[in-house]
Amino acid sequence: MKLTILGCYAATPRTLSNPTSQVLEIKNRVFLIDCAEGTQVQLRKSKVKFSKINHIFISHLHGDHFYGLVGLISTFMLLNRESDLHVYGPKGIKEIILLQLRASGSYTGYNLYFHELESKESEIIFEDDRVVVKTIPLTHRIYTNGFLFQEKNKERKLNIEAVEHYQIDKLYFNKIKYGGDITLDDGTIIPNGDLSFDPIAARSYAFCSDTVYDEKIIPIIENVDYLYHESTFLESEAHLSEKTMHSTAKQAATIALKAKVKNLILGHYSTRYGTIDFFKQEAETIFPSVYLADDAKEFEME
Repeated sequence: MKLTILGCYAATPRTLSNPTSQVLEIKNRVFLIDCAEGTQVQLRKSKVKFSKINHIFISHLHGDHFYGLVGLISTFMLLNRESDLHVYGPKGIKEIILLQLRASGSYTGYNLYFHELESKESEIIFEDDRVVVKTIPLTHRIYTNGFLFQEKNKERKLNIEAVEHYQIDKLYFNKIKYGGDITLDDGTIIPNGDLSFDPIAARSYAFCSDTVYDEKIIPIIENVDYLYHESTFLESEAHLSEKTMHSTAKQAATIALKAKVKNLILGHYSTRYGTIDFFKQEAETIFPSVYLADDAKEFEME
């Protein structure tokens, strides 16, 4: 599982920083999370293949989280894309994008599917044989969701020495991988635990931006491996976080602590600060494992 931060600053693009967008690569799937202005350029800089992006998740309809979407959709057309593209986002996103395409006389040339979200309860919005994605209802000035990405439990790993010792035919390997015991020709039952090893624990990633401090999300994100939580302000500007319905670094760390997550990634910084190092320092007074998102930064999530 690999996370690439394309942009992680609040409000407006700048010469040296970009608003929110990131790419999550998980189990051979490539998911784009939010799509602010500049996303295409950042994708190219990070050498992410456009053709691998089949699912885009938009948290809310503030411009610094989706104004790059129509441009990316148009670029896919110019690149002669043929594969389907799925966009998950708040109700209204389909109307916005199609209006822009119609007004500019554009078309896609590929199937474009919109999955509009309205529920204020967590729900599964994507699932296949490898990954499941759920919404994390957030509290912001407009309807907003975070997203929880979870690997499905992996197959057990064959104990090759044991399999060879019992001379078990390859025909039964899949049965072993999925937890089955094996009965030998003489009737002896070999327990699965003697023939395989436990799988590597399934990994998980939670994206939470933008939101006020809200403990209602804790049951949804509990025990995740990595939590990205917005930290627009430092505690010294907590009054601004209340006014704009954002969070401070200290509040993000408190959520991480109470949810028992393994690692916290901070982002969505206000550009009023001269350095983002202060965010890490503040959060570490509450929670030990803190990382700072920054444009073009990559996280290998082992």
